[in-house]
Amino acid sequence: MATHLITGAGSGIGEAVARRLQERGDELYLVARDAGRAKELAARFPGARTLVADLANPDRISWALDKQPLPDRLDSLLHIAGVCDLGAVGELTTRVWHSTLAANLVAPAELTRLFLPQLRISQGHVVFVNSGAGLTAHANWSAYAASKHGLKALADSLRAEEHAGGVRVTSVYPGRTASPMQAKVHQQEGKEYDPAKWIDPASVAETILLALDLPRDAEINDLTVRPGR
Repeated sequence: MATHLITGAGSGIGEAVARRLQERGDELYLVARDAGRAKELAARFPGARTLVADLANPDRISWALDKQPLPDRLDSLLHIAGVCDLGAVGELTTRVWHSTLAANLVAPAELTRLFLPQLRISQGHVVFVNSGAGLTAHANWSAYAASKHGLKALADSLRAEEHAGGVRVTSVYPGRTASPMQAKVHQQEGKEYDPAKWIDPASVAETILLALDLPRDAEINDLTVRPGR
């Protein structure tokens, strides 16, 4: 039985990954932004443990986790949570930039720093669920794309630093996926949202499990997933 720490388990890809891992009997630690959300996750995933830490405020993550029981062993750290606010460069405020970078880049960096000792002991795996926007930036996506380009740099640097010690690092770049975030994106774009047109979160979850379950003689560094329809 492996132990996984997951952000973003409340919906979309994170929920699909948590469901698959729990179904096969693995132990889950699910990060929640507040106590109310932690209670919801605990009810949705019976037996899973929750950790309360607000990814929107990465400066307080270490303080929050110091007050909670943490796993002694950790086989994977799965960064799946994220936020997305669209807007032209000439219109985006510093509030949007700060909130986007905090949740999508600084918080994953801080969680990785805090749990790296456990991951080194287990020769574990860090998975960053990135985005197609982490490879190509388009109009009105500057803040989100910048955070995801930064997340790619974080993953690449971490891999170069920890590979010799056996810690594996994978970046997954999904295209548009049917999720609450995608519904919000369509609303911001002023478009009708049809989830049937986009990737099922369960399909992205399959690719993440593929990376996790790969034998130790190989490692998936980067994995791009695009809509098949």
